[in-house]
Amino acid sequence: MKAPIENVAGLWRRLGPRFLPFADGASETLPLSQLLRLSMFQVSIGIALVLLNGTLNRVMIVELGVATSIVAAMISIPILLAPIRLLLGYKSDYHRSFLGLRRIPYIWIGTLLQFGGLAIMPFALIVLSGDADGPAFVGPLSAALAFLMVGAGLHTTQTAGLALADDLADPAKRHRVVALLYVMLLLGSLIASVSLAWLLSSFSQIRLIQVIQGAAVVTFALNIIAMWKQEQRRPALTHPQLPRPTFAESLRGLRQDHRYARLLTAVGLGTAAFAMQDILLEPYGGEILGLSVAGTTLLTALAALGTLLGCAIAARRLDKKGDPLRLASAGALVGILAFSAVVFSSPLKSVELFRLGAFLIGLGGGLFAAGTLTFAMQLVRDGQAGQLLGAWGTVTATAAGVAVASSGFIRDTIGSLADAGALGAAMNTPASGYLVVYHLEIGLLFAALVAIGPLVRSAPAHNHDRSQSFGLAEFPG
Repeated sequence: MKAPIENVAGLWRRLGPRFLPFADGASETLPLSQLLRLSMFQVSIGIALVLLNGTLNRVMIVELGVATSIVAAMISIPILLAPIRLLLGYKSDYHRSFLGLRRIPYIWIGTLLQFGGLAIMPFALIVLSGDADGPAFVGPLSAALAFLMVGAGLHTTQTAGLALADDLADPAKRHRVVALLYVMLLLGSLIASVSLAWLLSSFSQIRLIQVIQGAAVVTFALNIIAMWKQEQRRPALTHPQLPRPTFAESLRGLRQDHRYARLLTAVGLGTAAFAMQDILLEPYGGEILGLSVAGTTLLTALAALGTLLGCAIAARRLDKKGDPLRLASAGALVGILAFSAVVFSSPLKSVELFRLGAFLIGLGGGLFAAGTLTFAMQLVRDGQAGQLLGAWGTVTATAAGVAVASSGFIRDTIGSLADAGALGAAMNTPASGYLVVYHLEIGLLFAALVAIGPLVRSAPAHNHDRSQSFGLAEFPG
């Protein structure tokens, strides 16, 4: 186990930080081989996210014939569980144990929940499809239990894992560690997407059981690798007799810092604004502008390119001690311009304007994420990494999930009303539902700017620490 990981670490080290800007997150206290092992929990999270949000979504509707409304309810369960991240972060910060471990117990619990949920999930889905004898409620109940376990597991594992990474990392290189973890999340999602598509190309119920339970075994193995000899035992921090604040007291302490509460408000509004278009941009291009499948697929690449450019601009600005809040505000303004371009592309029938809008959405999202997360990291206090990261994860996951779900509902509702003529002749077009969502996103970005404004005024001039400069490292996971 150790030799292959050291070989990979050596290869990354030879490539150098010029091509792998996140690799220099390693330090004497956290060597690259150990950091790579720790990042395996993000790969398992990527596998779970692809299963829940992609593969099983399609399998349940097409192959198993499950009603779309039931599928939507199952997929929403992990999103609804996102607020538990705040409690999980608090628990790992103040865990009571004679063994002296704070984060590993929660990663272990999350691993067991992920494994258990994936182990029973294929059988639950088969029962849910109606291909079984017994009461009708058993199918939805068993499927809900499986999704509940996987959702709770991935939230627990990721919250404790990120807090452990924060504990182990050199403070000056903490953001670089975050970068590597984010890249590994993307890598896990990419590998899972390709592998699951290939393995389920010839679908059968037996194959479904084999693939999902295989994912359970892989998840378990990856998380064991991630946990192995990572956290030092520190009984002085976990002794049961140590005085600890209650969850309410700790939460009250966070809320007393008006900057963090206002920042989370801005993050929620901005995240929702940039996320609502996730499931609508490609259908809009195909249905309204007549783009081919290849043409709409190009939009994802344009948005990704814009995000990378946003990170590069953020790196340059923050290296020169730029204000992260002003950077976030610039991202929101770029987002407003982006959605305006998408809106005007319909009446103008301009594919080029639409593609420009897609690129600017990625650019604005990158700038906004860079600025807000950089400022949030400046507010982190010692001993509360778990709770603060839990709060961040709660807001981003909940806002994105609610935004994606509501965007589809709004688009369908407005589209139905427009088709029925209830909104007048001017709105009786196929684009009406999409345009209402895009205008709502513009409104949310203006609201995010309102939330950020007082923070910009109250922030001290040149409060940026050059040692915490932003690169790809600060992109949120």
